[in-house]
Amino acid sequence: MGYKIKGSCLVVFVAAMAYLYRDTFDPASLADARVLVTGASTGIGAEIAYHYARAGAQLVLTARRENVLMQVRSKCLELGAKSVSLVVADMGSSEARERVVEKAISDMGGLDYLVLNHIGSTLFQMWDGDVNHTRWLMEVNFLSYIHLATKSLPHLTESRGSIIVLSSLTGKIATPYTTSYGASKFALEGFFGSLQHELAMKRIPVSITLCILGLIDTQSAMEKVKDKISMPAYPANDAALAVVSAGTSRVQEMYYPWYVRPLCFIRDWFPQGRAWLMQKSYQ
Repeated sequence: MGYKIKGSCLVVFVAAMAYLYRDTFDPASLADARVLVTGASTGIGAEIAYHYARAGAQLVLTARRENVLMQVRSKCLELGAKSVSLVVADMGSSEARERVVEKAISDMGGLDYLVLNHIGSTLFQMWDGDVNHTRWLMEVNFLSYIHLATKSLPHLTESRGSIIVLSSLTGKIATPYTTSYGASKFALEGFFGSLQHELAMKRIPVSITLCILGLIDTQSAMEKVKDKISMPAYPANDAALAVVSAGTSRVQEMYYPWYVRPLCFIRDWFPQGRAWLMQKSYQ
């Protein structure tokens, strides 16, 4: 009798988890959506823009390189974007961040999705004591996210919109060669996790989705980890679709690829064994 009860409980638990994490993404819901994507010139950012474009969204794209951004805009228009505006901007500049949000509101008349994806360039190497580089990286990878979100929040409140924050497994689990980068991602987890609570407590209808990504096969990532780590990289296009889907479904956290969620779940189990295994996986 006890086994039957336990079996029934397991079935109910599995069914509940399947319901909670079911895919409710409908691309049609993004038609005419007003979307600002940062770091949109290459990699995951460009792929995110393409997915919104296929759904018929309005887009404002920003990055530092105008020539590459123009190529992304052309493809977005071919894919079906309703409109695409560009803002060439360095996210290390406070003035530039203000200009990006103002341009988005001016061109689209409001904002439904703020996708924070940009990152500052950093080497995949052991800590070399460069505090100034870490300070700059925190400005680009962390403080600029706060600035953009704060500037956008009144407009997102009006539209009952969403903030989508691209983070990393290195913002959940400390790994070698990512001291400064990992610190900026841990900071995102702390700030936006807290902000999620505060928005809910104040009944502000803006969702925040933290996207926890593993190794993605972007050109920059592959160049950095070459000959240093042995693990599979997953497609940027699929990662971008998972990001767009999660933001549209207004989930609090999204994990991609499949192994990221269980790793986060068991991160505090057997810490000494975990540290030994991790160190041995790096070359």
